Amino acid sequence: MFEDMNEQDARKAILSNVKEYFDRYDTNAKKWHMGDHIKCAGRVYDHNEMVNLVDSALNFWLTTKDYANLFEDKLKKFLNIKHVGLVNSGSSANLIAVAALTVEELGDRRVKRGDEVITVAAGFSTTIAPIIQYGAVPVFVDIELGTYNIDVSRLEEALSEKTKAVFVAHTLGNPFNLKAVKEFCDSNNLWLIEDNCDALGALYNMDGEYKRTGTVGDIGTSSFYPAHHITTGEGGAFYTNNPKLYKIMVSLRDWGRDCCCPGGTDNFCGKRYSGQYGELPQGYDHKYVYSHFGYNLKMTDMQAAIGAAQMDKLEDFIAKRRSNFDYLYKKLILAEDKLILPKWEDSSVPSWFGFVITARNDVLRNRIVHALESNHVQTRVLFAGNIIKHPCFDSMRQLKTGYRVVGSLENTEKTMEETFWIGIFPLIETPMLDFMAEIILNAI
Repeated sequence: MFEDMNEQDARKAILSNVKEYFDRYDTNAKKWHMGDHIKCAGRVYDHNEMVNLVDSALNFWLTTKDYANLFEDKLKKFLNIKHVGLVNSGSSANLIAVAALTVEELGDRRVKRGDEVITVAAGFSTTIAPIIQYGAVPVFVDIELGTYNIDVSRLEEALSEKTKAVFVAHTLGNPFNLKAVKEFCDSNNLWLIEDNCDALGALYNMDGEYKRTGTVGDIGTSSFYPAHHITTGEGGAFYTNNPKLYKIMVSLRDWGRDCCCPGGTDNFCGKRYSGQYGELPQGYDHKYVYSHFGYNLKMTDMQAAIGAAQMDKLEDFIAKRRSNFDYLYKKLILAEDKLILPKWEDSSVPSWFGFVITARNDVLRNRIVHALESNHVQTRVLFAGNIIKHPCFDSMRQLKTGYRVVGSLENTEKTMEETFWIGIFPLIETPMLDFMAEIILNAI
């Protein structure tokens, strides 16, 4: 096939065949028929992602390279932020974000063992795990029903002399009260990490200027797991406007090394053999100097190739999610006396991840969920519900140590028992929304 072709023409031929293969055999957007499974989330892609993936594979640069740079640049532009770093998952992004706040360079603001981080129990496990893994103490406050975000009226009560940070998520793409949380953090000299994994593209009005969620606090994190707004398979990102934090986070992601040379590049810093570090010999190879206890959490270039193509669709994905949300909301408003429907801040423009519903009691919740699942409609609970109740907290619960609870967590408990969500991702079309709404209303 390639006998009379140079390498460039051969590559074009391969990529053209990949596009043709996709166009001929793709089942990504198969038309839905009654009785077919309706997923709550899933990957949405076309031939561009597949062509990019094969193009990257032909380069056979298996770690971070040109597509990673392209993906990062597109994310920076979309978020309007100075620094973006790609990682292998959103959970790793959360780990890096917390780890960055523990380094000695931050002086008195450093999060040390025994310091406290305000958060919520109604969320995902890997928002909480890094706090505990680095020896800090999560301080749990309740959430609001409807938004399922942090109840900002409890922040002052949660504050102590040991508080160093607030780390909370924008639940299911619905921004928490960023203005109140940011003002609280600023007035108390606290770090703010925004877990933005479910909310890429959401907006919040900060004193007349709409900003992307994840960019208001000191650090934002994203996940690119297949269920999220865009996907790279496994993958995630951290981002910040703070150059010092960015440098720390890149070091932690890249083995903890001091050197900032890009992969495959030597002596980018110009001082590879001339520096003095710790008690190492003068001129020790800078590529192998470690300023932090780090990891290897980089994203591969093949994953980034998919992400770069996904970014071109992100605005359309967000618009479709919002449209699906609005349509379903209008259908289910008829049952508002039986259901708590989603609520959102007046200052926010959500980028919906799912449609969350709280039944007025657990019997009704179970009846609705059973009706949906038995009709092949996928449902999910609101992640951990209450993370404190999970086996990972068994020993801490028994010893009553390692965390602190502010108030009763009444709404958190209700969410654990009576809340679920269903999908509104871009492959869900109007007949599917009608079908889901009909099942819910009939179950009620």
